[in-house]
Amino acid sequence: MRNYSCPHAVRSSDPYRTGRLLTLAVLTLLTAYCSLLTAQTRDYTRWVNPFIGTGGHGHTFPGATMPFGMVQLSPDTRIDNWDGSSGYHYSDDIIYGFSHTHLSGTGIPDGSDILFMPTTVEPKMPEGGRSITDGRYHQKFSHANERAEPGYYTVKLDDNILVELTGTERVGFHRYRFPTGSMQRVIIDLEWRDRALNYWLNSISRNGNLQVEGYRTSSSWAKNQRVYFVAEFSRPFGSIKLGRDRVDPNAETRYAVLGFDERSGEELLVKVAISYVSIEGARKNLETELPHWDFDKVRADAKAAWNKELSKIEVTGGTEDQRTVFYTALYHTMIHPNVFNDVDGRYLGHDRKIHQLPGYTLQKPARQQGRNAQRSSKALADARASASDHYTVFSLWDTFRAAHPLYTIIDQRRTVDYINSFIRIYEQGGRLPVWELWGEETDTMIGYHSVSVIADAMAKGIKGFDYEKAYAAAKHSANLDHHGLAAYKRRGYISGEDDNESVSKTLEYAYNDWCISLMAELLQGLAVERMKISPDAQTQRAIDQYRADAGNFRRRSRYFENLFDRETGFMRPKRNGGFIEPFAPNEVTFHFTEGNSWQYSFFVPHNVPRLIDLMGGSEKFAAKLDELFTTEQKLTGRFQPDITGLIGQYAHGNEPSHHIPYLYNYVDQRGKAQKYVRKVMDEFYKNAPDGLIGNEDCGQMSAWYVLSASGFYQVAPGTLYYEFGTPLFPEIKYHLENGRTFTIRAAGLSEKNIYVRSRSLNGKRHPLATLSHADIMNGGVLEFEMAEKADDIDGFRCCKIVTNDVAVPVINGPRTFREKASISIKTIWPGMKVFYTTDGTVPSERSKQYLAPFEVTETAEVKAIAVDEKGNRSLPVEARFQKRTNDWTVKLNSEYNHQYPGNGEDTIIDGLRGNANFAAGEWQGFWGRPFEAVIDLKRPTRINRVGGSFLQTVR
Repeated sequence: MRNYSCPHAVRSSDPYRTGRLLTLAVLTLLTAYCSLLTAQTRDYTRWVNPFIGTGGHGHTFPGATMPFGMVQLSPDTRIDNWDGSSGYHYSDDIIYGFSHTHLSGTGIPDGSDILFMPTTVEPKMPEGGRSITDGRYHQKFSHANERAEPGYYTVKLDDNILVELTGTERVGFHRYRFPTGSMQRVIIDLEWRDRALNYWLNSISRNGNLQVEGYRTSSSWAKNQRVYFVAEFSRPFGSIKLGRDRVDPNAETRYAVLGFDERSGEELLVKVAISYVSIEGARKNLETELPHWDFDKVRADAKAAWNKELSKIEVTGGTEDQRTVFYTALYHTMIHPNVFNDVDGRYLGHDRKIHQLPGYTLQKPARQQGRNAQRSSKALADARASASDHYTVFSLWDTFRAAHPLYTIIDQRRTVDYINSFIRIYEQGGRLPVWELWGEETDTMIGYHSVSVIADAMAKGIKGFDYEKAYAAAKHSANLDHHGLAAYKRRGYISGEDDNESVSKTLEYAYNDWCISLMAELLQGLAVERMKISPDAQTQRAIDQYRADAGNFRRRSRYFENLFDRETGFMRPKRNGGFIEPFAPNEVTFHFTEGNSWQYSFFVPHNVPRLIDLMGGSEKFAAKLDELFTTEQKLTGRFQPDITGLIGQYAHGNEPSHHIPYLYNYVDQRGKAQKYVRKVMDEFYKNAPDGLIGNEDCGQMSAWYVLSASGFYQVAPGTLYYEFGTPLFPEIKYHLENGRTFTIRAAGLSEKNIYVRSRSLNGKRHPLATLSHADIMNGGVLEFEMAEKADDIDGFRCCKIVTNDVAVPVINGPRTFREKASISIKTIWPGMKVFYTTDGTVPSERSKQYLAPFEVTETAEVKAIAVDEKGNRSLPVEARFQKRTNDWTVKLNSEYNHQYPGNGEDTIIDGLRGNANFAAGEWQGFWGRPFEAVIDLKRPTRINRVGGSFLQTVR
């Protein structure tokens, strides 16, 4: 590699040179060109192992796909279950077929649409409403006969059919080699795996060739997903059997069995184009992207496309396994999101209507006949050069953390496309995406993390989308009243009775609101600049509005303080104004999203200095981090298979922990950050099928590795800065879209020398604690001097968010009582005054001041505010204390589940009612045995009616 010569450089001598400056400029450009050419001529795909993550709980798939392509053509080895979410698991030895859509690393199954399966037997048509897969026409296979590389997959089935798969963005390409003299059949199954809502399949003759076309509408994670397809074959099929429900002969076709004449050859090629718009859209995709039959060329083109993407980061050194893990991780970051529009720019919107993207002028190509007919893709590239693609599959709760920050470095063009997709989704669906899947909002996770992606791009100066439209979408999405937002806006936090996952939602909303405040500040600044050039009243109104919005969302970004308990040092769930008891930080409950208080107590990425203050200063904060990584506490409570990769209570197998090791940097203990980052890289990422410690989650698990192996990581997307870590390789080069190269070198790196002694940027000591985005995008050289011991002396670090906000007080008392209840109120910080009311009115400084616990003898709604020494007031917090209307007692003969405690032993007689959310904490849960309780009415009582409230959840 280092001896690579560039022939253009040899020919660069020019008899008409005009001076040394011109010569240097030319040489600089040629050097950059040669560097890029060198990167692109390496075969990076040799270090990609698509089987990493297909075992364990990684949930990846090994099949053929293009970078961010619409088609993911891969084998299906499993019908259902969590570890079969991608359709494939390495522990299986059966293949049911090869379908055209798959998800990489998710925790919910979906996809596996339009399944094709070659076979050497005549399938028996199933009776009644049974699926053809009930006939079990699957095949055994061995991993010894299986191979995969980016854009290509092959397996030899146990019946000796050799299957090869490759494809373009929107077309899957199959090549089957049947055993000599064997029967040749191909099954097309539209009922495979997900619940089919409706389907249709038919054969037609087009331009003298028989094609099969159709669609299937299914319901799984996406509730109403329709995929259209058109399939074309290199040889005509001599017979076709269409499967319908024999009970209803007018029913839609569910599957087809195609028969091919074995005398016409052993090889069969199949092209299957898909579309989310129409059959005609699928046909255009087929005719435009794959008008020929050269399988090897398509495979080579796919490999070249992957090499182009993977060459954006060039790694030197390291072991073979480390390079394989790195480039496989980079590969996994480039599978999702996926192009959702057809080649003509049409796509399915969130309003379920078909929309047209601007900039598409592609004309329908002339049909070319013959197996070897080829067509250059240059016309397609030229036609779409200025066009923006529309994307789908946004796992934003995961990917906002590292995947999207990585894209802002290596793929700003697609970052713009993603954000423009967000804006269109908002315009057509009414809000920004949360977890968007194939044109639908699943609302699977929490937060509104689209705003993180947008704010990060705006802060980093990425152009190509309408900042004001993006801001309007963010502001609207943050001001809705669903998913606990109404309570969050009203009192500054979400309480357990408001919604499930209340702690996680409060903390993530606060981070999201900080992102929106940054957007408002940036737009305010742009408006001020416009005002200087051309003053007008409209611009001044915009400035005033942005200033007010920035202040409002900045205040909201501090709402995390309302759930912090100084006595325990943890973020804790609240109910009825007070903290829920009992409390254990290692318990996984419905108050957290796939985690517990240990992990979520450190989720304040946007205001770590304030979190340090809350925890008692730098020393106590560092001690808390130490305890997180070294505690011997085990997980208790709900079983969450996502919480894996434990170091103490740090859980790398799920996203909420990913930034935590870097928090050591904020208290000048960089050595510990480097220690744990390196430990995670070494122990939780392996070159093996079970080489991922948790779900890949659409690239997030891998993006953490790519950035961390580079020696930096962005703790809070939206800032312009990355935290330093520890580089894994002697040299890494980022080849940027602007033509520059950013190089990271680690001098003295070895198995022992994993700590950073010093760092320099472009030959000068780097005095700052962080690396700026501009430092990367300007190109240059970041040099680490590695040693056996870290230098914990930090540089200058910027600032915490300062506002005049006051955390809400905490109200404690029994939710129900018989005669009287004692109520106490406290504040997070000492020295604050508390004012309260007991009649439900909003208190002010003129209300009664709280000085000591007080009693209530009747049902009361207590509201309280805290006021600091400067007169700043908190939001009002409320609690209702309800006097019991009876003195009954209850003896439960059935044990309730601790995750559904309700209000304790008296839940079924205390008069409190739960809402429709089973996970909000109001309900008492029983299952697996009959429910039995004995209620003591205390005296003879005439019973006229018996009633109860019951809620059954169905998954």
